[in-house]
Amino acid sequence: MRVLVTGGAGYIGSHAARALALRGHQVLVYDNLSSGHDFLAQGFPMVRADVGDPGPLRDALARVDAVMHFAALSIVGESVQNPRKYFENNVRSGLALLNAVLDAGARFFVFSSTAAVYGIPDKVPIPEDAPRQPVNPYGASKLCFENALHAYSQAYGQRFASLRYFNAAGADESGDIGELHSPETHLIPSALEAVSGLRPELQLYGTDYPTPDGTCIRDYIHVNDLAEAHVAALEHLAGGGDSVFLNLGTGRGHSNREVLQTIEQVTGRKVPVRLCARRPGDPAMLVADPAKAQSLLRWKAKRSLEEIVATAWRWMQNRQRASTGATRDGSGC
Repeated sequence: MRVLVTGGAGYIGSHAARALALRGHQVLVYDNLSSGHDFLAQGFPMVRADVGDPGPLRDALARVDAVMHFAALSIVGESVQNPRKYFENNVRSGLALLNAVLDAGARFFVFSSTAAVYGIPDKVPIPEDAPRQPVNPYGASKLCFENALHAYSQAYGQRFASLRYFNAAGADESGDIGELHSPETHLIPSALEAVSGLRPELQLYGTDYPTPDGTCIRDYIHVNDLAEAHVAALEHLAGGGDSVFLNLGTGRGHSNREVLQTIEQVTGRKVPVRLCARRPGDPAMLVADPAKAQSLLRWKAKRSLEEIVATAWRWMQNRQRASTGATRDGSGC
């Protein structure tokens, strides 16, 4: 199948592109490189444009059968400070893409959604039919697009899979691609930056939650497990499966302190930490109930927290070596 991967030069999109290729699908990456990196999409043809650009988008869609949509903003704190930016990008530009997909006749649409649509859950693990009450503009923008997908499916027969994933982490086992954000806000890469001396310390937000060790509990899922689930969702649709909303997670939570202990075990280094107050809106626990995805897609997250940390650490070390080598031979800055 020919698949357009929007945001395919970003973190999760680049891993999904590789997973698609491994399954024999043809990939066309579409990315404006505002936060992506062209080397993450190396080996794939790429259109450098915005999903709101009608001309390039129309031409790209004429070449594919399906779309995987990863091109979105995803920093919660920034969404609170600048909600306009998030609704413009995640909703307005997303709808421009969805309309173009409908007009082009692309049959299948796989959407990168998020557990943030649930807000602060009533129960954990969280099933797909839990109330969707996002507590920040990022989650609200994703829910808005989910509602549009459902309406388009009902009215026009557009087939979709909306995948609500929990805490994506880790890097490809090859060490060639991985997480690369600026600024970095996620726990695992931030902690690895701290042990590497790339930041003075890790800020740990909240130690007084109603959890066994007082820190937040999250469901960490390896990015390659996520990527494989996206391919399975596409193949579910292509095989005649119904449109669906699915949680992607492991079903097991780890506290922030447990994550830091794992990082110290994998790296052999102490994580410098500064304890900070809770951030507003951070739930104590976010853990997926992934049973529906496991049953429907015949997929299960199989990589452990130790593998997540080890692959992220390998990726960071490779990046540091590449940067040092470039500087030494005069080709760096």
